[in-house]
Order: sequence, then C-alpha cells, then structure tokens
Amino acid sequence: MTSAIADIVSADALDFAADGGFDVVNPATGEVFAQAPQIGDKALDSVFATAQQAFRSWRKDEDARRAALRAAADAIEKRAGDLVPVLTSEQGKPLNDAMGEVYAAAMWLRYYADLEVPREIIQDDSVAYQEVVRKPLGVVAGITPWNFPLALATWKIAPALRAGNTLVLKPSPYTPLATLAMGQVLRDVLPDGVLSVVTGRDPLGAAMVAHPVPRKVSFTGSTATGKKVAASAADDLKRVTLELGGNDPAIVLGDVDVDAIAQELFWSAFRNNGQVCLAVKRVYAHESIHAQLVEALAAIASTVKVDDGTVDGAQLGPINNRPQFSRVSELVTDALGRGARAVTGGAPLDRPGYFFAPTILDQVSDGVRIVDEEQFGPVLPVLSYRDEDDAIARANRSNYGLTASVWSGDAERAHALATEIDSGQVTINSHGAGVRPNLPFGGHKWSGLGVENGPWGLYGFTEIQVVAGPPRQQ
Repeated sequence: MTSAIADIVSADALDFAADGGFDVVNPATGEVFAQAPQIGDKALDSVFATAQQAFRSWRKDEDARRAALRAAADAIEKRAGDLVPVLTSEQGKPLNDAMGEVYAAAMWLRYYADLEVPREIIQDDSVAYQEVVRKPLGVVAGITPWNFPLALATWKIAPALRAGNTLVLKPSPYTPLATLAMGQVLRDVLPDGVLSVVTGRDPLGAAMVAHPVPRKVSFTGSTATGKKVAASAADDLKRVTLELGGNDPAIVLGDVDVDAIAQELFWSAFRNNGQVCLAVKRVYAHESIHAQLVEALAAIASTVKVDDGTVDGAQLGPINNRPQFSRVSELVTDALGRGARAVTGGAPLDRPGYFFAPTILDQVSDGVRIVDEEQFGPVLPVLSYRDEDDAIARANRSNYGLTASVWSGDAERAHALATEIDSGQVTINSHGAGVRPNLPFGGHKWSGLGVENGPWGLYGFTEIQVVAGPPRQQ
C-alpha cells in the first residue's frame, strides 16, 4: 500500500470506527493493492445519528450552503493531483480520464452552488397569500457505482446538500478509496456530519436502505439491485431516486457521412471502456451503409491503445472488476457461438489484469444476449435494418429506456424519429451530449425512477409544503 493510500484509510481520518477491512484490487494487475475500512452496524448507527444532528443547523442557512459548495468545488480542484492516481489505481481508467472526472465533480458542485431557485408564490394580494415551499427531507442515503465514483457521487452530494439535507454516502466496494479521499478533502469545508463517507462490502448497502434514519435513498447502479432498493425503501415509504441500467441504441440512417461520424459514434460506445450507463450499446445501421460503418468502427478499434491507466498514451484501461470481466467474456463467447463475427477483438488480452480487446461484432441480430442485455464493456454489436419504422420498433423492444441517438445528414428528419424513441434522452448526431448539470437525467421503464441534475434533481431532494393564509402585511 502506498503512503498516500494509507493516509486515506487511516483510522484517525475517518468519521467512523471500522470493523476490520476489505481488499481493493487494481484491475490493471488483478492484484490487491490496498484495504478499505469495513463499517459495522453500530458505527453506521452513529454515522446516521451524527448526520441527523447536523441536519438541524445545516438546513437553516441557504447562503452558507451555497458558499460551502463553492468551497468544496475549489478544494477538489486544488487536490486533483492527489485524487487522480487513487481513482486510476482502483477504477482502471487512464489518468487523463480520471482528471476529467475530478473536474466534472467540481463542476457539478459549482453548478448547484450558483443555481437560482425562485420562490413559488401562487398568490400574494389583498385577498390571500399562498406559497409552495420546498423543504429538505432530512438525512439522505446515497449509494454510488464503480464506473464514475467521484462524478456520480457529486450528482448526489451537490443537490442534496444545496437543498438542506445531510448525506451519508456509500461508494462501491470496488472503488472505495477515491471517494474516501474526496470525503477527506471536503472535511475542511463542510461542517461535521453534513457529508459522511462509509465503505464496506454487502450487506452495507442493504443496511443503509433499511435504516430508520434516512428519509430518501438515491441509488445509482444495476436494475436488479435497484429493484431491491425500491422494495426495501417502500417498507417505511422512503423517497427514492433510482438511476439504473441502459441498453442504449444508436440508429444510423442511410444518409450519413460514415467517415464524418465514425469517431464520435465509436467513442460514444467505448468511452470508459463501455462502462457507462448511457453508452451506445447497440447500433442499428441502414443496410446501405452498414458494411461501411462496420469497417470504419473496426478500423478505429484496432488502433486504440489499451493499457494500464498510468501508461502514457493509454486510451482505454482494464474492465473494472473480475465479475464484470467474466460477464463481458461470456456475452461475447455466446454471440460468437450464435453466428456473430468479431471484426476486431473478440477476446481478452493475454496479460495480467482485466483487459479485453475493443470488439466490433457483425452478423448479429436481436435475440442474442449481447444485443438484448446491457454488456457494460468494450463491445459493440452493429445490426442492419432496411425500414426506419422497423429500426425504431427494434430500438424500443427493450425493457430499458435510458438514452438513445439518431444519426442523419438531415437534422429535421432525425428529430422527427427521435420523438418516437422511448427513452429519457435522445440526442441527434451525438450520444449523451445532453448529460449536463443543468439538464434532467433519468430513464424510462427499467432504467430508473425520478431524475438527477438541474433544478429537477434538486427538487427530488425536497418535499413540498403549501403555506396559505390571509394577506401578508404590505
């Protein structure tokens, strides 16, 4: 364990007493490189009690909360050089991508610090006064995944704290250290108990959801786990926001300039090794340009540098963890066994760690698992279609509905098709471009409940109260 990581997990740096520890693996080597603290039940009770106590004063001063979020953004940017190598070591992404994630975390904090939320006065005259007031819920439990540990943490931290709540945050046990490190950075700018980071393996997440103190659970992760979160939270009617999986389609029309879109389309699928909930996970290409598009995507894939994220020039690192590595391998093997052709890639790389070659699959169809399921890895099936209505129907034939895209030389035509797709976001000639702090992000069907980001995300951390009565003194 390096001295920097040892400092992160040292007992005197934590807000809780650990009941032992658990291993953290570097996915570039497949070897344990650190341990993180395992919180126990009694310590979790203490953390929630502290958060509940902190809520009493934190909720009262909005100006102080906004100032604290600005200070938090500044602190994260100032310590980016410390956070980045920790993130790369446990997540696997290249250092440049890790730096981008750290700055995205700061951007989300700054957006919510600066967001103006107008008062909702319905009537204020000589007859009556009526106002809709948005009040914080209290203590919130946040649970985040391993693909973007810091960025997705601030999707919860920023709006929850700005609204006046306090937050207990649990990162994935695959990537606990960077979030612990960010928590330490924020200790100097946030009052005690306002933000607590707790780490541990299961059943810690289930214990947080079932705990009587938090009044809301904000969860980002798999659909299967999200269903369990919703069921458990329902027992005492906790509010929930669930940002879940996706099997996001890209529909490419026959009028596109293939060479012009190939790079953008490729990286929309392979960014962060495909470990992005909103990544392109299946492409429907018109039969007239299908072969050309497959060739263009494969040419890009064959030149991508896959290596340890600390290696200069690495564009993709390893898959984050062994279970996910095994799942991607299994899905590709299944597809190849059912007639698919790996135009490039198609197998793990022959080296230590969880490295998988960027893979473009041709001669694959709906009904194959790699098309019907969320692969969450560096694999992209490219399917052919003849009729646009058929392409839309096939794109919608999924239980998921997170994001989608339409690619065309005719933007108006693409916009008309976009409205027919059943997903929370559809972009034209790009994919995921609508993921911004000021825009709502959420899925249809099995892709989630509620939205994050923008004022809509902030409102999700509040409850409405109506204040009504006689006219107020003028």
